[in-house]
Amino acid sequence: MATAGARLPTGQLLGLIPSKQKLGLMVALAAITALVVAGWLWGQSPDYRVLYANLSDRDGGAVIASLQQMNVPFKFTEGGGALLVPANQVHEMRLRLAGQGLPKGGLVGFELMESQKFGTSQFQEQVNYQRALEGELARSIQSLAAVNGARVHLAFSKPSVFVREQQKPSASVLLSLHPGRNLDPGQVSAIVHLVSSSIPDLPVKNVTVIDQTGSLLTSSDAGVVGLDPSQLRYRRDVEQGFAKRIEAILAPIAGNNNVLAQVTADIDFTLTENLAEIFTPNPAASAAVRSQQSTEASNSGAAGGAGAAGVPGALSNQPGASANAPLVAASAPAAGASAAAAAAANTRRDSTVNYEVDKTIRHTRQSVGGIKRLSVAVLVNHRKLVDEEGKTTTKPMSPEEIEQINALVKEVMGFSKERGDSLNVTNSAFSVAAVEPIVEVPLWKQPETLAMAKDIGRYVLIGALLLYLVFGILRPLLSNLNVPDPQEMRQAAIDTEAAPAAPRPEAQTGNLDAVKQLARSEPQLVASVVKEWVNKDG
Repeated sequence: MATAGARLPTGQLLGLIPSKQKLGLMVALAAITALVVAGWLWGQSPDYRVLYANLSDRDGGAVIASLQQMNVPFKFTEGGGALLVPANQVHEMRLRLAGQGLPKGGLVGFELMESQKFGTSQFQEQVNYQRALEGELARSIQSLAAVNGARVHLAFSKPSVFVREQQKPSASVLLSLHPGRNLDPGQVSAIVHLVSSSIPDLPVKNVTVIDQTGSLLTSSDAGVVGLDPSQLRYRRDVEQGFAKRIEAILAPIAGNNNVLAQVTADIDFTLTENLAEIFTPNPAASAAVRSQQSTEASNSGAAGGAGAAGVPGALSNQPGASANAPLVAASAPAAGASAAAAAAANTRRDSTVNYEVDKTIRHTRQSVGGIKRLSVAVLVNHRKLVDEEGKTTTKPMSPEEIEQINALVKEVMGFSKERGDSLNVTNSAFSVAAVEPIVEVPLWKQPETLAMAKDIGRYVLIGALLLYLVFGILRPLLSNLNVPDPQEMRQAAIDTEAAPAAPRPEAQTGNLDAVKQLARSEPQLVASVVKEWVNKDG
């Protein structure tokens, strides 16, 4: 028989445990196992991120079916506004789904032209081409950050052989913006020019843009008023550039944050083009001959006879006067000269010279954005003086210093009296409000600290539950396994009394501890044993 202080084997200990304690021990072990597994799964649960938001029903079903085929876990946000997948698989899933053509977004692009059927009419081809072009433009517009959705409608006129009856195409764009987002005039102008540049012969004025509330974002009279966003932005850049340069050059003199400059620029955005064609007379010395032609003709009399002579006309055809004997006979030399004149030849010379024409064509285009006038106002703070005691006082600048600042500003702005520029430099004390100190966010309120504390708290909670189950439930159950059975304690007490030899000190100490523990747990049993001992001794 085993002594009271000896430990029994595990099988015997389990056999001595009552049924209620066995059930409690099994429940405790199951709870610890479940808690360990839950904590491990909690720690290993992936962080879900948005894969796609605002999917249509058709695209959502196709994306979910593809995710299920790839065994990728997913879930929806509250309200079903977004589809979530593990954070480490977001980019991979987007690439894989894009390879499958998902999500389609309800828009059809030029891939519509890939599924053309044999025997398609020209009208159907034109309709498919227009649908594809509208879809591609809508996709391009949806890539803007503020645009959630877009639809584009194009209107093409039928071609005509008459030039006067040809009509330009037009386009209408419907935008659906993200909540709380707006488009500035520059972005609207960019959308208009994007659509106009994508369609041949589509003027900018034929593009209309509206938002989901029905507000017209484009203005038809923008060209008349002349409010071009690019011109306004250029004017603002010019004014800010002059102001920054003035403040930068005066900062070493007056100190930082002691100079304020405002510039108003009158910009000339007039576009002027001149085309002149000038003809100048040819100088005699530098004349350039293009062509030259000379003609010479000679007509001589017949041989042995006098040629035809006289003035042509009616008078030469009249008969001559009656012959009269001259009173004085003509001399021989005179008669010979008359015969020589009659026999003389007729000569004609013509000369034509063509010169190059001196022609000058001058095409002049004046630059746009020239400065017509500048108005500059500069405000300089009083000088700050610190005495020996550390007290700060202010003092106005001297007229010489103001004149020096005035000269510097004129050089920076390129002051022109002929242009009508104006400059005003004023020295005055600044009234600066006290700047409240920036309150630093405590360490325990910072997002990084809160996230780290959340992770640490999760693991601490799991550890605390494990410790409670081990030391609060499992350990007491295991400690009760070492308590001897009352019957064995009773038999051990009888054997100890009847033993002839004195027990060993170790065994005696163990028996005494066992008896004390038995007296605490089973006082009636101990009392009955002591009563039997007393009656036996009596």
